[in-house]
Amino acid sequence: MVAGLIVLAAVLAAASAVGVGIRAQSGRFRPRTSLPGLSPTTVTQDGPGQARSPAGDQLTVADLGAALGERATLVQFSTEFCRYCGPTRELLAEVAGARDGVALIEVDAARRLDLARRLNVLSTPTVFVLRPDGSIAQRASGLPRKSDVLAALGSVLGGGAS
Repeated sequence: MVAGLIVLAAVLAAASAVGVGIRAQSGRFRPRTSLPGLSPTTVTQDGPGQARSPAGDQLTVADLGAALGERATLVQFSTEFCRYCGPTRELLAEVAGARDGVALIEVDAARRLDLARRLNVLSTPTVFVLRPDGSIAQRASGLPRKSDVLAALGSVLGGGAS
């Protein structure tokens, strides 16, 4: 019985540690350097320290069904039943609305399974920050913080997200 309790405690501790780790990464933006299956050597450099996505990792008006922003585009993949999609949409709309040349496009992941699969969208909300040419600069899954959205957008707009 004691051995069973020890095993149970160990399993609960491990599950808790994994949960804390996943939660810590939720909503955090990370650079998007390549699609699954492409080698990192296919990534080109956009400038000092700026990784650029391969051509196959570029989104177009045809992909998104809306015009890209002149300076940057925020793309949110959502679903009808998503708990955090509404707050994420409001946050992204606020950020995009306060900056000239930044567009916000929302994609229904359930209706665009082809695109969601191509981009490896496994949960909603998933947010992509696109450069003016539609290449993916960064992505985040989960509810992002405003400061993280501003920093990710700033990486495309040239330092400041103003």
